[in-house]
Amino acid sequence: MSRAKSRREPGGTPVIPLRYGDDALLWAAWLYYEEGLTQNEIAKEMGISRPTVNTYLAEARDTGVVEIAINSDRMRCLSLARQVAEHFGLSDCMVIPSRGGSRSLIDRLGSAGAQAIARHLRSGMTLAVSWGRTMYAVAAAMESDGNLRDLSVVQTTGGTTERVDFTPEACARLMADRLDARCIPISAPALVSTRAVRDTLLSEGVIAEQIEQLGRADCIVFGVSSLRPDSTLHVSGLIDEAIRQHETFSGAVGSLVGRLIDSAGRPVEGPLDARIIGLPLDDLKRRKQKIAVAGSVDKVPAILATLRGGYADILVTDAETANGLLRADGEEPRPPRSGPRRAPPTPADAAPGPRRIKKFLNAPHDAVDEALQGALASYPGHLRALDDSGRSLVATRDKAAGKVGIVIGGGAGHEPCFFGFVGRGLADAVAVGNVFASPPPDRVLLCSEAAHRGAGLLYIYGNYTGDIMNFDMAAEMAAAQGIDVRTVLTTDDAAYSAESDRAGRRGTAGNLFVFKIAGAAAERGLPLDETERLARKANANCHTMGIALDPCSMPESLGPSFPLGGDEIEVGVGIHGEPGITREAMMSADDATDRIMDRLIDDAALKGGERVALLVNSLGATPMLELFILARRATARLKARGVTLHDMLVGHYCTSLNMTGASITLLHLDRELQDFYDDPCDGFAWRRGVA
Repeated sequence: MSRAKSRREPGGTPVIPLRYGDDALLWAAWLYYEEGLTQNEIAKEMGISRPTVNTYLAEARDTGVVEIAINSDRMRCLSLARQVAEHFGLSDCMVIPSRGGSRSLIDRLGSAGAQAIARHLRSGMTLAVSWGRTMYAVAAAMESDGNLRDLSVVQTTGGTTERVDFTPEACARLMADRLDARCIPISAPALVSTRAVRDTLLSEGVIAEQIEQLGRADCIVFGVSSLRPDSTLHVSGLIDEAIRQHETFSGAVGSLVGRLIDSAGRPVEGPLDARIIGLPLDDLKRRKQKIAVAGSVDKVPAILATLRGGYADILVTDAETANGLLRADGEEPRPPRSGPRRAPPTPADAAPGPRRIKKFLNAPHDAVDEALQGALASYPGHLRALDDSGRSLVATRDKAAGKVGIVIGGGAGHEPCFFGFVGRGLADAVAVGNVFASPPPDRVLLCSEAAHRGAGLLYIYGNYTGDIMNFDMAAEMAAAQGIDVRTVLTTDDAAYSAESDRAGRRGTAGNLFVFKIAGAAAERGLPLDETERLARKANANCHTMGIALDPCSMPESLGPSFPLGGDEIEVGVGIHGEPGITREAMMSADDATDRIMDRLIDDAALKGGERVALLVNSLGATPMLELFILARRATARLKARGVTLHDMLVGHYCTSLNMTGASITLLHLDRELQDFYDDPCDGFAWRRGVA
């Protein structure tokens, strides 16, 4: 059976899955006794050393967490939580006992919900909170740890009658008080008399600003209401007798944030929809962090509809409800195992665990989107997003009519390439894919439509199969709109094949020189034919080679992309984490530079008296100190050959995530290329000739 990967903190450290609470001993014991993982595998899963795993397992036995088998109540809840998460595709699930002690189920769900929320809160976040008995219990159980700052809490809907204690205002206010957060009310009723009244209220400045704050919420926590007469929906006054008699009401099984859903999780359209002021269901579904806290077997139909509709990615519930959810969806709950399965581990053989690479991450699958959000926030004068995906970006400056549009793109992981080279004298738009993956055709087409100013488009991207396929599809769709599209593939990797096989080479750091020449041509207003010719000429005059000292690591795996010994280097690496052309013994900086420069000089047939632009580029982890050592040797080699260095770039321009290594690119300049090279450009990663 597949096992969900644990969420990771910044730096790649795994977070204890919600179903284990904050009990690392229980997590380790479950992985060892129930899932049969080795201590090395547990160390990798938990992000700790193997000796620490051994210590945890010993403590679990000493403290009674493990008595040959894991404590039966804990095991049942853990087993249900895991099965519910797997069956419904949740990122996490926490199941508590349905009975236990003097506290009510609602109060215990409140404590569990507070624990789930606390795991996701970060300084500066906005938390949206619905209302009801369970939400009030969650708010009451929250505690501020004193380390979080600038938190905001916003209601998910307008207000309701004060006949109950758990109104939207009361829940949000209590949550804000417990977290020392700013409370943002919705200064309007949750349900108004007509659509016209709702539209009028939403146009008011104060309410519009509050709704905008709700739209920016980072995390949403909500309860699930059944439609019983004593449910939140009824006793809060939101549902009146006229609505209960409406024919559409009979198809509903529950309510989320004041809106009705049917058994499949679809919104139930009726007399409520046009009159509610609050969070729409489609907006709830789009959020990345949405926590449902709900329990009691009478709510099974409503909670099941919530999960079927994709409105929650984390569920906090109780054991009987979890059982009911699985059975109602045709899945028989798996009984926990019983009896001894494995002998306790011994402290022997506590060797270090597998190597892990630390990274500043939240959730690995969000890395690209969050990086792009950061870039947009950092460089608003250079970039803006064309849609909510944030994967299609365009230069913020206005583009002249009749100008050739330059569209570039490729996978993430090469930052600041590609979106650092968008702006005046460079590209007009860029499409960004997942890490080391081509952007899809629709993103490229969106960029194409934005960049087109009546003179056609030039696509420039690396010579990779996925990019070729997706950009070609976008070009066909653009052609159907009457847009003339030409394509230039970058093929500068001199290590990959001989100059005679230039068409088969990969595109690497030489990309940016091609962007520069093409961008300058388009900026001057040259026609598409001439812009394409100059871009092809620049590509033919680009020669690159790279050497890696250590491989990169992908955000999901946190492990090296290929094995490399401590005394080995990889010669001829690309920019997608792949191995090089040859593996050689570690060498000095001067020897490594000579290895590259020899290849580039031969590839370019470089002679004394000629001119070049040179790029010494970090592949990710190599610092400027070392790059300057390489640059020192590279410039000395050019000087010894009598070659004039027209311009020099040193830094991070086209990377391969965190690969330790460098590439050197040589652009062979004639008078024509030099003339265009010297034109101003203004991308955030390359500014030349601008104030």
